[in-house]
Order: sequence, then C-alpha cells, then structure tokens
Amino acid sequence: MLDNYKIVLFDGVCNLCNGAINYIIKRDKNNVFKFAALQSEIGKELITKFNIDTSKIDSIILIDGEKHYIKSSAALHISKALSGAYPLLFGLMIVPKFIRNAVYDYIARNRYKWFGKKESCMIPTAELKSKFL
Repeated sequence: MLDNYKIVLFDGVCNLCNGAINYIIKRDKNNVFKFAALQSEIGKELITKFNIDTSKIDSIILIDGEKHYIKSSAALHISKALSGAYPLLFGLMIVPKFIRNAVYDYIARNRYKWFGKKESCMIPTAELKSKFL
C-alpha cells in the first residue's frame, strides 16, 4: 500500500516544517506523498529501518521506495513531484551537496528561533487525515 507513495517525514513540532508540509499538500496534484512526523510511531519505524541518525538529520526526510533522501536532496526530490514550475528546482542538484546542505543546515539550525515551535505535533484536519500515516 505505501509502496505507491513517497513518504515525507518531518519535525512535527516545527512551525517551518508544518508550513512546508501544507505547501507540499497544496501542490501535490497527483497525490504522490504521504506524511508522518518524525516523532510518530511510523516515523520512528522508518528512521530505524533506514538507519537514519536523527541527531544529524531532524527536519525533512523523503522515503521513496527503498531509498531515502535527506536535507537539500530530500527537498529537491520533493520539488520534482510538485505541480507547476517546482520541478525546475530539481536542477539545483548540480550544486555540490556540501554547498546545498550548508544552506539547508543553516536554516534547520535556526528554524525554531525564526519560525517558532509547537508544544505537540500537528493534528491534520479531517479532509487531510488520509494524507498522514
């Protein structure tokens, strides 16, 4: 069942991450993505399955079949599946990963300070519940 979807794991208490998830949902015209908080049971299971060190990666992770992408690579792979001109952003993959991830890490390190933090994970509305694991 989940093999038909790309799974986006996100920091459920991060306002920036929650905003990004809502942004993706609005542009996911082909219903490609399912979502789960890193803090959820399924999030923890996938983190364990893919042996992801959440002390180094704690924002957005993309699970695509048996592959996973982290940091800027996750964001760019997500953009490739969105509607509109967003797939063009995938061209930024030509930028060396250490440069892309330096920018990503800077934003990730400051996301709580800049965008705030929730006390608990986002609760999807009834209409969006099917998009979450």
